[in-house]
Amino acid sequence: MPVSVFDVFKIGIGPSSSHTVGPMRAAAMFAAELRDARQLAQTAAIRAELFGSLGATGRGHGSDRAVILGLMGETPEGVDIESIPDKVAAVRETGRLKVLHEHEVAFRPKEDLRFLRESLPYHPNGMRFTALDAQGAPLRSRVYYSVGGGFVLDEQAAGGGVSIKEDGRRLPYPFKTAAELLKMCAENRLPISDVMLANERTIRAEADIRAGLLRIWSAMQECVRRGIATPGVLPGLGVKRRASEMHHRLVESEEASAGDPLAVMDWVNLFALAVNEENAAGGRIVTAPTNGAAGIIPAVLHYYVRYVPDASDDGVVRFLLTAGAIGALYKENASISGAEVGCQGEVGSACSMAAGALAEVMGGTPPQAENAAEIAMEHNLRAQRDGLDQGHQRRAHGAARQRRALRVPRQGHPHHARHRCRHEGQIQGDGPRRSRPRRRRGAAGRQRQPSGVLAP
Repeated sequence: MPVSVFDVFKIGIGPSSSHTVGPMRAAAMFAAELRDARQLAQTAAIRAELFGSLGATGRGHGSDRAVILGLMGETPEGVDIESIPDKVAAVRETGRLKVLHEHEVAFRPKEDLRFLRESLPYHPNGMRFTALDAQGAPLRSRVYYSVGGGFVLDEQAAGGGVSIKEDGRRLPYPFKTAAELLKMCAENRLPISDVMLANERTIRAEADIRAGLLRIWSAMQECVRRGIATPGVLPGLGVKRRASEMHHRLVESEEASAGDPLAVMDWVNLFALAVNEENAAGGRIVTAPTNGAAGIIPAVLHYYVRYVPDASDDGVVRFLLTAGAIGALYKENASISGAEVGCQGEVGSACSMAAGALAEVMGGTPPQAENAAEIAMEHNLRAQRDGLDQGHQRRAHGAARQRRALRVPRQGHPHHARHRCRHEGQIQGDGPRRSRPRRRRGAAGRQRQPSGVLAP
């Protein structure tokens, strides 16, 4: 289980983990390679080529801006958001870029940053960076793939069919499937969060893990605050921001709706919407597990802190560890990349992570947490079949669906949920399986039943 909770949750920028965060990381990796190989001083120019999905939609997702910033040595988690427009404008105007803030090269975005519709072999989000000497001869060329959630693989790793590089760690509780994770929990009488924590301790001290996860929670909270406080129009989209106005209405009606048991869902939807709008605006965001689904887990964590009795920082840490374990299973055995599985794949994973994590911090057993995660994925897929996936609605529906998913395993037998996913193979590691096609009501053709991924 080489995927860390800090791989699943990364502080970055919007609007896309695969099209913004990934290219930024890849460009920075290439710049660092040039320096480490002592070729930076010989580099007179750099060419960047974005392929496939990046080539088709990269401009709209800020991939060009991300590449420029990455070559400059900026990181998604560290870049000053307010300084981005000026930094990018200076490169566009001068045709010069200072690599890693150390060595100036020629870089004319209109000529040296190319968007190409054809795809490279291993993934729809491919990139090629080439350093050129003063005579225009190539010094170094590297291919990278942005595989979702801000993860970046080089050509060798992608060609080997891995979703993330192995790091050689010997874990106290190794798991690659949900069944293995539940077995570890049962044999050692541990909740999912403690299993994940023990594995994380092979990388960093427990105090650092706790501090890092609370820093992620702080970033999520700040993102919600900015989204609620910022009115106006989303830049580049011309779409009116709604979270600020929605917050104002909820505050005004809070006393009147005190007896409404569903009023809490209005707040959960607001938290998700605030994050979504900050992401669309290119603001500071936490991949959870991607930018495209970034609103769901912060919204559910805000629900936990605001409405669950005895909520605490310890619970927040346990929540993120459990969500990270579930997200690692999706990353290892299926995909969280929108280019591979679409927006519903991203949103379904986030729903599943949030439901399983909330089940644990509300006292659920590991099997109950697994059931909640599974049901949330199935509810998400059912909503897709019913046509609910429309723009921002899918994130708000996602936060609501994971709350409904929590109720079934907590009220039923701990080992059996009412709604079982019909495709278990992706996360179990035994490959995808087809179910019998079902005829969709009102449709002339037959439609394959979408797959879930967590059943043990």
